[in-house]
Amino acid sequence: MDIFSNCPGFCPSCGSILPELQVKGNVICYNCKKEFQPDVYSGEKSEFTIHFNTYDPSKVFNRTKRESESDADGPVVERKCPKCNHDKMSYATLQLRSADEGQTVFFTCLKCKFKESENS
Repeated sequence: MDIFSNCPGFCPSCGSILPELQVKGNVICYNCKKEFQPDVYSGEKSEFTIHFNTYDPSKVFNRTKRESESDADGPVVERKCPKCNHDKMSYATLQLRSADEGQTVFFTCLKCKFKESENS
């Protein structure tokens, strides 16, 4: 009895993920060892398109003073710069430590470009 027949790429008998479809031959499920025709993958897309953000080096390496929030490299928060006391900083986050620990937040002053980090 095929209870998973509506899920392309999964075994119709046991629901396990099927191995990658080869150029020739049938597909054999690793779990239940049943053999299926290649049409078990019907409905599954074989091509994917990955869209990347555009890269503008002038924004990354811009060393001029920033006069507005629209020039920030990321979201802007109200945070006082410890160097110049300006009240707005942009920030970016990265997961630098293990997955069960918090992320690291990098702040950049919009006025003097002072950088600081905070482990959250």
